Amino acid sequence: MTPATVDWHAQELLLLHEVMKRVGRSLSPEPVLHEMLHLMSELLGLNRGRIVLVDDDDRQQAGIRLAYGLTAAERRRGRYAPGEGITGRVLASGQAIIVQDIDAEPLFLFRSVRRKQLPADTVAFLALPIEVDGRVAGVLACHRIRSRRRRLTDDLAVLRTLATLTGQLLQLERLVQATTAQLQARNEALARALDSASARYGLIGRSPALLQALGELERVSQSQATVLLLGESGTGKELFARAVHLASGRRDQPFIKVNCSAIPDTLFESELFGHERGAFTGATQARPGWFEQAHGGTIFLDEIGELPLAMQAKLLRTLQEGTLVRLGGQREIRIDVRLVAATNRDLAQEAAAGRFRQDLYYRLNVVPIRLPSLRERREDIRALALHFVNRANQAHQRNVHLAADALQRLERLDWPGNIRELGNVVERLVLLADQPVVHADDLGRFLPDTHPLSDAAHSAPLAVAPGAPEAPLVRDYLSAHSHDARQLAQALALHHGNQSRAAQSLGLTLRQFSYRLRKAGLR
Repeated sequence: MTPATVDWHAQELLLLHEVMKRVGRSLSPEPVLHEMLHLMSELLGLNRGRIVLVDDDDRQQAGIRLAYGLTAAERRRGRYAPGEGITGRVLASGQAIIVQDIDAEPLFLFRSVRRKQLPADTVAFLALPIEVDGRVAGVLACHRIRSRRRRLTDDLAVLRTLATLTGQLLQLERLVQATTAQLQARNEALARALDSASARYGLIGRSPALLQALGELERVSQSQATVLLLGESGTGKELFARAVHLASGRRDQPFIKVNCSAIPDTLFESELFGHERGAFTGATQARPGWFEQAHGGTIFLDEIGELPLAMQAKLLRTLQEGTLVRLGGQREIRIDVRLVAATNRDLAQEAAAGRFRQDLYYRLNVVPIRLPSLRERREDIRALALHFVNRANQAHQRNVHLAADALQRLERLDWPGNIRELGNVVERLVLLADQPVVHADDLGRFLPDTHPLSDAAHSAPLAVAPGAPEAPLVRDYLSAHSHDARQLAQALALHHGNQSRAAQSLGLTLRQFSYRLRKAGLR
């Protein structure tokens, strides 16, 4: 096709079609604008196109941001101040300038492209303003051979359209950048809020399962309702109970924690409700119980499923009436206490079997919160492991660290003992590691024999270990010396330190097992 037969209108449409096809393919306008400058040269003969933009940090300077047909050195030389040369005049005035002959224009600087680099023909220069948000943000400019079989007005019409499109793409880029910056700032604020909440409550992690439990906790923290924490052993019930206290209006009052599995049957009443002087042999003076000491604050009854039936009735009365009577006493003492209870048992099943009072179960089950197992929050294992490493290093004056592959292996493991087991493993490796950096291959000797990643472990986390007898509905009488220290230690080792499972394997309750451990000097 000869120049005389070029269909310029078709060329213009092709240019606009190709440019618009690329709009939307990228959040950055640069690929679109670079192709636009290329097609201006190839289809319309508007050569050495460049987009000059005002600097973001210095509006008194502008430089070539994009160009086609210019070398890197030529682009770097293209720096202009408002009013300087033709480009600077367009920046300052916001009006298009057409130079018919650059050799005859004294304001033309030849700064970017030297005259000897241009054709010997008469060369024109077209420069149009680019507006963003109503302000001149740059200049779209190009060279043009003046003696062409195409009207200059047609080139100007196309350039005006392209300058408008350039301004809109740049404005869209700024909007995207501003929105992205706002979202990043919001995410950082949320991350800081999560971190501060973790620091305040001592709860580490951002997994959805943990955040759901934490959200439920915070929604009920300002009420006086009893909270029942459910979940496997080692999931951090004490930390959650303390979080309930810290998030409530009682945060400045006492927080009393009581492990019901560690109190002998004969001492329950005096421990929980106190005793008067002379109430029993050795009671030389009156003593307030844990409920009185928690007055105005929160009392946390851990392993409440171990509470004897006789004590369950007295606890229910105290919760309903807000009063108690000390052992050996006659007068009622009024108390104001928020109760948080925890258990890894199915209390509904225990109540149905007659091992737990149904009325007390209903009184406790006002706000049940299920704490997720570590298997349900694997994304938190890395943060927890690093926390335990730092804590163990400080406690034992060590400098041991976990390599990335070791952290990945910990994330893949199943943790039947949950966070408690993970913390024990980390403390063990910090104490016994031979090298300052522990890798995945080094973890084996610090881990228990088995950490199965089986579906059974996920569906029945509290299942009895293979070979262990199921707990009978009615237990035979066992004396306090029914198991020696060796048997207790073997059961603990077999079940990787999980006292609940070790007790079950020996036909004991957790409270009985803990009592025998204490008597044997193993706690």
